[in-house]
Amino acid sequence: MRAVRKVLSGSIVAAGLCLAATMLLPAAFGYQRYVIVSGSMTGTYDQGSIVFDKTVPTSDLKVGDVITYAPPRSSGETGLITHRIYSISDHGKGGSTYRTKGDANPQPDPWRFQLHQPTQAKVAFAIPYLGYGIAALSMLPIRMIIIGLPALLIAIALIARMWREAGEEARVQNEAILARHAAQQQQQPIQPVVQQQAVQAVQPEQPVQQPVMAAAPVPQTPAPPAQGGVIPS
Repeated sequence: MRAVRKVLSGSIVAAGLCLAATMLLPAAFGYQRYVIVSGSMTGTYDQGSIVFDKTVPTSDLKVGDVITYAPPRSSGETGLITHRIYSISDHGKGGSTYRTKGDANPQPDPWRFQLHQPTQAKVAFAIPYLGYGIAALSMLPIRMIIIGLPALLIAIALIARMWREAGEEARVQNEAILARHAAQQQQQPIQPVVQQQAVQAVQPEQPVQQPVMAAAPVPQTPAPPAQGGVIPS
């Protein structure tokens, strides 16, 4: 579980850093970024890619350059278009007229236009499919998930760390208490244990009383008369 959490948090952080670098670093070096939202340049810049334009003098543009521009209102197109210059017609003092074409389109764009600014955004390089991430950031729920999920993972990691530290501290305290108790037991002198036997009081023996036999009078038997004697009357 810990390894999965580390991989997930690392992936989210890496993705966030990549998006941040894509949004901040090019701007610091003077590049403008645009997301390709159609398939007219498929094969060169696929849908979902992000292109980085560098501002160059308009007079330096030539056929084959890929530029990002706003088409004329008569074209019916809204927003910016990133297409390759198909042709340049020089009209002298009237300026140059440009025509563009998408690499995936069979025909050039039906409109022609002029660039009135002294500089023009020209594609310098692109990163495939990264535009999906930047486009997703424009949606509030996606931004909340991207910002909230790393914060939630960090909070869970901090709580788990605090829980482990509290458990470790409690374990150390318990071990210290047990060690002190064992030391106190070893320092106390051992008292001899005297086994006392219960002594029962000996009662003195009582004399055995013999049954008293009543003596009956023995009848006297008259003595026989003596020979030659006189029997009293």
